[in-house]
Amino acid sequence: MSSRLLGWCHLFGLLVVLSIALAGCDSKPEPPIIFEEQMLVMGTIVNVTIAGEDEQLSHKAFHDLLTDFKYMQAAWNPWKKGSLARVNHLLPMQSKFSIGPALKDMLGQSRILEQKSQGLFTPAIGKLVKLWQFHQEEMPQGPPPSDEQIQKIIATKPQLSALTLTGLTLISNNPEVLLDFGGFAKGYGVDKAVNHIKELSINNAIVNAGGDLRAIGSKGGKPWVIGIRNPRAESVIASLSIIGDESVFTSGDYERFYDYQGKRYHHILDPRTGYPADKASSVTVVHNDAATADAAATALFVAGPDKWEEIANSMGISQAMLIDKAGNIFISPALNARIKFVDRQKKNIRVSEKFSQ
Repeated sequence: MSSRLLGWCHLFGLLVVLSIALAGCDSKPEPPIIFEEQMLVMGTIVNVTIAGEDEQLSHKAFHDLLTDFKYMQAAWNPWKKGSLARVNHLLPMQSKFSIGPALKDMLGQSRILEQKSQGLFTPAIGKLVKLWQFHQEEMPQGPPPSDEQIQKIIATKPQLSALTLTGLTLISNNPEVLLDFGGFAKGYGVDKAVNHIKELSINNAIVNAGGDLRAIGSKGGKPWVIGIRNPRAESVIASLSIIGDESVFTSGDYERFYDYQGKRYHHILDPRTGYPADKASSVTVVHNDAATADAAATALFVAGPDKWEEIANSMGISQAMLIDKAGNIFISPALNARIKFVDRQKKNIRVSEKFSQ
């Protein structure tokens, strides 16, 4: 989805975990011990919250995740020295070369998600991301790229289908394909982190990466309460309660953008046109798998109000919400049944009738 690996430091968090008041008294059970630490990795703040566990075990989990995220940061950067940068250096040569098991797994999952999204999510547009300069930590200051430059890349239709992966051997038949897992790597990394937490027999936790998160279990038997950001204000537009195992990911045009001559250019690029998708302001997806939620949020944002339901059904998404440029809210029945809006009666909410799940 666009490039977020290098730009996550500019994300202000699409979701926030809202605290739950747990006032103790003689007639009520003691509130659970809450462990919370944060790390700055991959350009974003990752918060780890663990409820009701031994402090020593919680510290071990945190330091394990810190080590893992630092590895991901080094390995998955498309442009700086590391595993993915090496792949991007070799792909245009159109010769066979070997890759590591982690990248093989990422490519395998991404290929499936690309197909299900009808190509609206694709990590194959790294060259387009670089052309727009969204691969840099600082936003561009000058004009956007020329249409001629954009069309030269789009004409080749960069997709993961251009790559042939046999075992750990990779080859590309399209020199315009470069990989940028920005619309997937955060979710993939969060899944890896939560799976490790589970392996440590920790059952109640949240891993929150720059506002996108996966929550498991509960907070002392009470739900984790998640706030969903208003795309046009520094406020919460709705909240969602989670008990169990769910991921909540949002893509928005306020994450990474710059203005030029009165027009906003954001980082969520439409692979069909080569330009920033212009029909939505944010999309929130709830799913048990963080990588799927991450990719789907990108794909539904690109799809816009006219096609988002079709893409959601294709990707197996039953809980999603899209807010368009005018502030209209489109929501699936499954998510509408559980979400709590701030001043619902004042919002133009349209519950979709086209979701198959």
